[in-house]
Amino acid sequence: MNFKKILIINPYGIGDVLFTTPVIGNLRLAYPQAVICYLANKRTAGMLKCNPDIAKVFVYERDEFVGNYPKYFKLFKSINQERFDLVLDFSLNSSFGFLSFACGIKKRVGFDYRKRGFFLTDRVPLLGYEDKHVVEYYLDLLRQIEVPVKSLPMRLDVPDAETQWAKQWLEANHVDRSKKLIAVFPGGGASWGKAAGFKRWSAPKYAELIDIIIEKFDAVIILMGDPKEEVLCREVARLARFPVQVAAGASSLLGSAALLKLTQGAVVNDGGPLHMAVAAGVKTAAIFGPVDPRVYGPYPVGAHRVVQKGLPCQPCYRRFRMASCGHINCLGELSVQEVYRKVEQIL
Repeated sequence: MNFKKILIINPYGIGDVLFTTPVIGNLRLAYPQAVICYLANKRTAGMLKCNPDIAKVFVYERDEFVGNYPKYFKLFKSINQERFDLVLDFSLNSSFGFLSFACGIKKRVGFDYRKRGFFLTDRVPLLGYEDKHVVEYYLDLLRQIEVPVKSLPMRLDVPDAETQWAKQWLEANHVDRSKKLIAVFPGGGASWGKAAGFKRWSAPKYAELIDIIIEKFDAVIILMGDPKEEVLCREVARLARFPVQVAAGASSLLGSAALLKLTQGAVVNDGGPLHMAVAAGVKTAAIFGPVDPRVYGPYPVGAHRVVQKGLPCQPCYRRFRMASCGHINCLGELSVQEVYRKVEQIL
């Protein structure tokens, strides 16, 4: 079929949305003239608006829509008037399936997770993401409707204004750009909410790692994260023996991406910042605990490095469920030297 207007639905986090960018690239190759739109949350909307293949972004913020029927009807009306002929629904949620059905979108493709796909016309059975990367699962929706699939990297476009801001920030903070610039994200995992700590290596160990990197490479360390992670970043900076830069909360998501693009490497926990760095073309050393890096790790792996303790119980996050764990030894027992050995390989 020659689809002319395509809607993509993914109302989740940074990584989830970046995982759809190879899908977007393949759609553009298959349908050069098609209008491609996206339904996303407020946090990722700006990132998508910079993608030249996306014509329009519809913003869905769950907390703003619950019980707010006028707002939901306004969204319905906006989507309905576009007359889409294909939707790729990555939400795993029957509510979005119903929205697509109610808007009269004839071809509705998505995952049938826990029998939630009853409003879809084309269903891919899903128990959970396991054994292969989420990107490959996402591309399965294209394969389901016989759209040719090529291997494409994730994509993250940054406006010139944000790049200019990043350069000015480095200058204002007297950062010596003749040295290696290394981004360090001690936070991440925001989509896990209160359980984000299960994905984070400890602040004291990050501080010790930073000191070794500075000693060995005479590098400039930039601690990064969103505004909620500024306190954590400043704690890491306080614990480190050498001075470091703190950029957490200094800019928007796109500003952070622009600053990332100016670095020569990134040390990250499992989470959105990892996928931002990969999509920005920055080599990463990624620390994984409960989650399977084959599924949620850097895509493609390429020059990136993953650090794991390799305990028999890893991974314990399976099929969107975290096993009961009171020790988190997968992160607690991961030594600074084990992480440093992987960091060395990307610098």
